[in-house]
Amino acid sequence: VQLQASGGGLVQAGGSLTLSCAAPGRTFSSYTMGWFRQAPGKEREFVAGINWRTGSTHYPDSVKGRFTILRDSAKNTVNLRMNNLKPEDTALYYCARSRLEVINTTPERYYLWGQGTLVTVSS
Repeated sequence: VQLQASGGGLVQAGGSLTLSCAAPGRTFSSYTMGWFRQAPGKEREFVAGINWRTGSTHYPDSVKGRFTILRDSAKNTVNLRMNNLKPEDTALYYCARSRLEVINTTPERYYLWGQGTLVTVSS
């Protein structure tokens, strides 16, 4: 069963979007969930991660203060709240799961991926 990412869309610069990641039939009871993005012609980039058990989070400088990753244990989802969006945030956004409790920023540490949801930020 794959992860299911949703919530992407077209937004003007300065706007906000919330992405959601669900795993029907699975529980995120442990380990790490991460959000990545990939723009055309660029490598996949880590944008947020959360340790499901402790709730600790990690962000790269490029999104720190603008993006927030949140877990919803009741709904078994992990959301990415994105504020003050910029045109350079335009990308296909993926959620992913890692078996490690340390929040990793490299895609190779994640073994389960969603299909991606497109975020387009217009200037």
